[in-house]
Amino acid sequence: MPVFFQSRAGRQCVSIVVSGVTLWLLGTLLQLDDSLVAFMTGFGEYGADKLVLALGIAGAMSFIYSVLRIADLRKETELRAAAQAKADWTATHDHLTKLPNRYAFERKILSRPITDDEAEIEEWDRNVTIFCVDLDGFKKVNDLVGHKGGDILLIEVARRICALGNADCVYRFGGDEFIIVAFALTAQREERFAKLLIQAVTRPIHIDGFAVEVGASVGYDRWAEGAEPLEDAAHRADLAMYEAKSRGPNHYFVFEASMQNKVTERAALETRLRAAISNKAIKLFYQPLIDLKTGQLCGFEALARWIGDDGANIPPPVFIGIAEENGMITALFEDLLAQACCDALTWPEHVMLSFNVSPVQMEDKLLTSRILKVLSASRLSPQRLEVEITENALIQDPAAAAAILDELHAAGIQIALDDFGTGYSSLAQLARYRFDKIKIDKSFIATYRDDERQEKIVRAMLGLGRSLNIKTTAEGIEEHGQLAFLLQLGCDIGQGYLFGKAMPAAEAGIFISDRNASLASTA
Repeated sequence: MPVFFQSRAGRQCVSIVVSGVTLWLLGTLLQLDDSLVAFMTGFGEYGADKLVLALGIAGAMSFIYSVLRIADLRKETELRAAAQAKADWTATHDHLTKLPNRYAFERKILSRPITDDEAEIEEWDRNVTIFCVDLDGFKKVNDLVGHKGGDILLIEVARRICALGNADCVYRFGGDEFIIVAFALTAQREERFAKLLIQAVTRPIHIDGFAVEVGASVGYDRWAEGAEPLEDAAHRADLAMYEAKSRGPNHYFVFEASMQNKVTERAALETRLRAAISNKAIKLFYQPLIDLKTGQLCGFEALARWIGDDGANIPPPVFIGIAEENGMITALFEDLLAQACCDALTWPEHVMLSFNVSPVQMEDKLLTSRILKVLSASRLSPQRLEVEITENALIQDPAAAAAILDELHAAGIQIALDDFGTGYSSLAQLARYRFDKIKIDKSFIATYRDDERQEKIVRAMLGLGRSLNIKTTAEGIEEHGQLAFLLQLGCDIGQGYLFGKAMPAAEAGIFISDRNASLASTA
């Protein structure tokens, strides 16, 4: 309907016109009635009265038919409108939580503020704050109680969020992401509302006899009304939410300009990383692994290093994380593994190659075949490869992880549990999976002398390795005192700056020669 007819003045004009037309039609009918009586009087002997009666009956029947037809059309229109309304509701609402979805949010933006509802106009004219809420640990809940239990959790979370405000202003954007539009909040009330959202979401929820909990990350920002589209504020709230998520569960942040800068820098780094992978600009360095009982070199751990065109060193956690998030990790892994296998062929037969696998790759059912393909192409024996896997990589999909580890073992590849003691359920991992080696994280080695509890943990881990007949590697050995302590406790392999830093392939060859010469001179 045109905007003119939605206004009060427009409707008044239409009423005046309709009244005038009605009076004109009434006068015309009165004149027609007089003419009809005169006609019947003058031509009565010719059956004019019967003709007029027949015409009247026909007119009445036509009128009745028209009324019935109009009623049918009205009913059909109402049914069509109801079906359209139902289809529209389905398209704009989440089928699980019954909350409006992203499309409804976009339509809310486009339709605002064409309305006669003065209360709604006044509401939108007040300051508007967009809150973005993302659940932390939702996948673990799915693993614990199944997808049906996960659906129950989402419904309960939606109910709790709606209980804090107007349900019409709560949207479900994705699997575990919600958007809340709040009005007329001061800066203090915005912060308080963010805290309330976290408190509401993180309270335990009982599902099938389990008390499950999820965390919440909240980001928010205020809409600059009239100066920008509302979705811009929603985007900034989303950036603030990811900043909160990076700090761990149950944090909240208001948007700051630096967050946008970080996203821009990360996007630029992603582009550079794609080019670096394509140009094979990421290189491998090798850190020696020393048999503590004999002093001999028993292997090298391959560590990825990326030095940008500007000479800056990009830390592995940064570019590996980007590669995992953007689907580049498989190409990077295969390229680096092929490079490492070729370098390992130049080492003595007894020197192992230790290579890390990221948690994301443990979800790849083709991981074993990819590794074997690279080994076959390079002609490196599978028995000379050791794959390092962190505990966190095993909890994403335990069944799939178990299958991959079994395939690797069947191929003759050794498995090391990396960063032992820093992940989830370390003892449970040792009980469920078979490992050839456990690597004690360097954080324990660095602090055992200053913390009696840390020393006891190191002793316990080494004792556990002996009892399970699993070799142990201590990372981060930098001092002779640390080495003496580990030798006393029977640690098998050492790694750290005391033996050598990570070095390029050419220097690794020199290290092997020097190490052999040193051992020969002391024999």
